[in-house]
Amino acid sequence: MEKREMLGKAKEWMSPFETENIVNFMKNLTFKSAMESPVFIGLFLVLFFYAVVKRSKPVLAFLFAAISIMLLVRFTLHGEEGNELTLSSTLPFAFGGLVIGGALIYFIFIKSE
Repeated sequence: MEKREMLGKAKEWMSPFETENIVNFMKNLTFKSAMESPVFIGLFLVLFFYAVVKRSKPVLAFLFAAISIMLLVRFTLHGEEGNELTLSSTLPFAFGGLVIGGALIYFIFIKSE
């Protein structure tokens, strides 16, 4: 009976990882829910610790780019009325993208170790 109980508990614990549940999660995923999801935050933390331990410059550059673009989109393109694009929201987004791109080019290609 002990094995059956363990298998039942394992099946119950693994049920959120069924393909149908994962597909529904990805279909209903919004940008805001992705930024607040513990799954994505945990994934970025694991990547960050890997990059620090292995001193991986490309992984750190990817993390910098992904996190800065997420923050840039969240704080500049948050139109309340149907996600409208206006000049006051597009210009900070464009210049923020240029700053992020410039920082990546500097750290990846120009700065030597």
